[in-house]
Formats: sequence, C-alpha cells, structure tokens
Amino acid sequence: MGKTTLAVHWAHRVAHEFPDGQLYVNLRGFGPAASAMAPGEAVRGFLDAFQLSPRRIPDSAEVQVALYRSLVATRRMLLVLDNARDAEQVRPLLPGSPGSVVLVTGRRELTGLVTADAAHSVTLDLLPGHDAHRLMEQRLGPERVAAEPEAVEEIITRCARLPLALAIVTAHAAARPAFPLAAFARQLREAHRRLDVLSDDDAAGDVRAVLSWSYHALSPDAARMFRLFGLHPGPEVSVASAACLAALSVAHASSTLTELSRSHLIFEHLPGRYLCHDLLRVYSMERTHRDDTDDERRAASRRLMDHYLHLACTASRLIEPRQDPVALPPPRPATEAEVPATYDEALAWFTAERQTLVAMVESAAAGFDGRARQLAQALQGFLCLRGDWDGLATVERIAVAVAQRASDPAALARARRNLGQAEFRLGRFDEAREHLHHAVDLFRHADDPLGQAGALMFLARVRARRGHHAEALDHARQALLLYRSADEPGGRAEAFNAVGWYHSTLGDQEQAIASYREAFAQFVELGDRRGQAITWHNLGDAEYRLGRHDRAAVCYRHALGLRRDLGDRDGEGVLLARLGDAYSAAGDVEAARDTWERTLAVLDAVHRFDADRVRTKLAALGARP
Repeated sequence: MGKTTLAVHWAHRVAHEFPDGQLYVNLRGFGPAASAMAPGEAVRGFLDAFQLSPRRIPDSAEVQVALYRSLVATRRMLLVLDNARDAEQVRPLLPGSPGSVVLVTGRRELTGLVTADAAHSVTLDLLPGHDAHRLMEQRLGPERVAAEPEAVEEIITRCARLPLALAIVTAHAAARPAFPLAAFARQLREAHRRLDVLSDDDAAGDVRAVLSWSYHALSPDAARMFRLFGLHPGPEVSVASAACLAALSVAHASSTLTELSRSHLIFEHLPGRYLCHDLLRVYSMERTHRDDTDDERRAASRRLMDHYLHLACTASRLIEPRQDPVALPPPRPATEAEVPATYDEALAWFTAERQTLVAMVESAAAGFDGRARQLAQALQGFLCLRGDWDGLATVERIAVAVAQRASDPAALARARRNLGQAEFRLGRFDEAREHLHHAVDLFRHADDPLGQAGALMFLARVRARRGHHAEALDHARQALLLYRSADEPGGRAEAFNAVGWYHSTLGDQEQAIASYREAFAQFVELGDRRGQAITWHNLGDAEYRLGRHDRAAVCYRHALGLRRDLGDRDGEGVLLARLGDAYSAAGDVEAARDTWERTLAVLDAVHRFDADRVRTKLAALGARP
C-alpha cells in the first residue's frame, strides 16, 4: 500500500516543524524472517540515537524507558514507528509529554491506540484509479499514458493498484520508451499465477509477473545473488555478508548489488548496506526454492553464519578480552574485509549488525545448532554492555534449547546463567531465579567453581530484589568462598562488595564497612580503579546510614575523584547528588546547594532522567539568603 513510503515522505516534508530531530525505527511487526522487535530493543536503539555512552544507560529495561521519555519530554521531535505489530509493541515507545508527534504504520488497525492513547487512525486503501493514472503520468509522461488508455487500465488492474507493482512496471516502461504500453499489459495478461504476500490476503493481480521482468533481465550472478538474498535473516545486508552468501569476491559482490539496485530489486539505504522490500524478499525466496538445490541453499547459509560468527567472535574479544575463545572456521576473504581492529570499531560493527546477529541465532537454531550456540556466546558480552536484555533473552533461550538437545551440561549452565541475568534485568524475577538455580546446580555438578560463583552472585541480586536480603547475603557468602577456593581475586573483590551491600541492607553497617574495606584492598592490589570507586561509594552510603555524614562526604569525594579520572560523567553526577545529600544532612545548607547545582549541570549534560529529583531538593532549600 505504500505505508512506509508515505510516512517517510510526509516526515521529510514536515521536518522543519520538529527542530529537535526525528527518530525512525522499523519494528519488524511483519518482517519476512526476523522476529518482531521488542519495545525494549527499540528504546535501546533510540538511546543510541541520542549518542549516550553505554555507561550512562541504566541496566533496567524499565528505567531505560524512563530515561528515553525524559530525553524526549523537553524536545519537539517526530517519531516514525514503522511496521508495528500491535498496540502493545507501540505503547512503551510513546513519549509521556505532548511536545512530540508519533507516526505509526502497520498492517493491522491499531484500535487500542485510538481508544486508549488518543491516536488518529488513517487507513490506506489501494490507490484510487485517478491516483494510479497520475502515478503513471508522472513517470511516463501524460502524452504516452493518454495514447493507450485501454492498456493503461489493464496495467493498473493487473497490478491490483499496488504502488510497488505500478512503480516497477513504469520503471520498465520508462527504460523502453519505444515499447507500446500494450506490450506490458500483454505480458501481465499472460502470467498464470499471482504473488500473494500480505498476511490478510488483500493482494491481488499478477504481481509476480511484474517482479519477474526485473529478475529475468539480470545477469546470472546478479540473479543468483537476488535468489540468495532471501536467505539472509537480517533487515539489511552489507557488501561483505552478501559476498560470503554468494561465494563471490567483495568487488564482484559489490557490482552485482549495484545491478540489483539499478533494477529496483533492492535499494542502498546506507553506503554499502542494502534493504529488500517484503514483497521482493518473498519473491527471492520463491526463486531460490525453485532454482537452487537444498545443498546450495544450505551451503550459502553456512557461509553466511561462518562470516558473522568469525566477525562476532573477533569483535567480542576486543570488547571483553577475558571471554572464553570459540573455535572458529577459517575466515573467507570477504570476512577479512570487515574485521574490526579496535574497541571502537568492534562496538560500531556490533551496533550496526545487532538486529541481524540476533536474527542469525534464531535462524541457525533451525539446523545449525553449533553455530547458534557459538553466536549466542559471542553476542553475550555486547548485549550486556548495551543493556539489550530483550536481545540477550532471545538468544539465550535458543542457547538453552540447543544445549538441551545436545545434552551439553556445561553449555546449558552458561546459557541458564545468562538467561537468568536477562530475565532479572527485565524484571521477571521468578523466571530469573529458576534459571539461576538450575545454573548453580549444573556448574556444581560440572565442578566449575567460578561459574557457580557467578551464578550465585546474580541469584543473590534476584533474592535481594524480592526483599529476601538474608538469603541474598548467604548466596554472596557462598560465592566468596568459591572465589577464594579458585584463587580468583577479581571475583573475590566483587563478592566482598556484595557481602557488604547485603549486610548494609540488613542494617549491620559496621559489618558492611568491614567487608567493603576487604574489597577495597583487593581492588587496590588489582589496580582496578572502577572497583575502588564503587567501593568508596558503598562506604559512603554505610557511613551515611550510621549518621556519620562528615565521613560519608569524605568517601563520596574519594569516589568522585576516581569517577572523574575515569571520565565517567554519569557516575560523577550520581556521586555529586549523594555528596549534596551528605552536606545537607550535616547541616551545611550552602555546601549542599552548591553541590546540587553542580550536580544538575552534569546530569543535564548526560541526560540522566533523575535530574528532576535534584531540582526538587534545590527548590526545597528556597532562595539563597
């Protein structure tokens, strides 16, 4: 129907009315291969669009939504939510303030948004006959259209008044100005089958015949590339991944993609990255199942998976050097063309390919279990870094199923632990507890004390969030013993911090301080300044709870200095807020006021959603004397 084209066209026309920018996301509600995008994934992408550092983005999915809404609240923006599945997918993405406009496209009537969220519904029908005529006149000229009225009517009818089909026919006709339009109408008339692609069977007309014209005009290599395009599970295809898919050199693949783009079968929406319309992707899948063998399709899928696996493992090692190595297939030359060499390059590659990688794990689980497990393992560190808990839950559920099919307890333990982490971050605490309990048992039976300790640390957090702080303390103590037995100093320091935190929540601040001091000594020995900063912050909180506000201020200042040295502006803002609290509790109103004013400058700069809390505290102090 041209929903996306209309939405984007209108968005460009009114861009000047939204001085703070536009946000666009394809929610993949009816995508051909990748699953529909979870709202949390869309929110995470919007936060990336605001160019926030990963350190400034909260772990909790709920708090990420709050941060996103706070960023949009003071702005006048246009949000285009394309290809929505239902109202539940859209609702978390709606700003909480009236300054912005949201444009949603979807194949279903989203009546829930109209009823509950005051949306205005605009229904697109097939192109009216006069608009279909205008489309053809604009592309072919009014004289040529007027010269063959019967052929024009037949073309419009055979194309079912679908804008995409008419656009393809007119593109072919424009490229052949000497051909009568009756020739194109005759070709449509002779087609024997239709391409029915829409979910509610509202497509009619010989659209397949229209698409076949472009396909049959391709060179053999470009035709094969188009057929294999449908095997790519992601929303977009890079030149290097296309080269691996078709077993071509990068240069040869680039030329075939250019040929496909000029034939209007794909389009280059970013330099070197190509998209394919749903109709055309379905047609490409039909062609590959008709013209390629099962072995050829399977070989192409394996090449593509190996391409992404090699790159994901390489990028993951740059982001998290301590990650367990994955046995990799030899890289293809096309893969080598994209290999990231630095942390920033790895982060950029993961960000660009995140949706494809998650979809690739889902695709690999249908016949390539080993690749699915390896890809999930390679993705885990990046998804945690980005706070993409929906994505992590998706890939780890698949990793759990794959490990169960393979009867691999070690892989199952890792997948259960990672899935428990994702469920915890998403606020599904009962599910998190179940997975983490399984992980602890599996690691214990596998005689893996470090894995068991890591699962216990997360299980402690789950129990604490449920208010079971004594149980959380017991889990943290067990983890500490395991880290000690395995002589793992980093884990031991983290466990001491956790033990201190749960003592503090239970009201035993002196014992908490003793544990924090053990953690701090270990972090100093390791040279871990981030761990030192966290521990100083925790010490300050314990001193504050004991009413020793001057001591708390000293701890906060130590932590503040370390956060500044690390360039952690987000952590700096949080600590300044706590330092102001300590000054206020000690009765030093002017020091509190000055500190909170500095806090606001930092929190506003990093777009922290909790800046309003500091404004409330400042307002309560009243005007300066």
